[in-house]
Amino acid sequence: MIPKVAPNKKLIMDKKLYTMLKSSAEADKAKALLSLELLGSKAVGIGDHSTEDFYKNAEEALVMLVDADDRLNALEDYFEEGLKEVL
Repeated sequence: MIPKVAPNKKLIMDKKLYTMLKSSAEADKAKALLSLELLGSKAVGIGDHSTEDFYKNAEEALVMLVDADDRLNALEDYFEEGLKEVL
């Protein structure tokens, strides 16, 4: 069973680990947004791909965007205020 965290209590995480996790999520978010932009408004997003490839790429980009946003929100909700340098 996963322990619940009180809404006003944040967990403590090493600052370097937090920064790495946040940077990774931000990079994935940027990649997803760029992919969706290219697929939605630029001809280069289509290229020689079939319609099925196009839809699959769009779905993958959306999943990446949602995942990145979820990761950023989780870091902010559970850890941001509890940052401290452990090492």
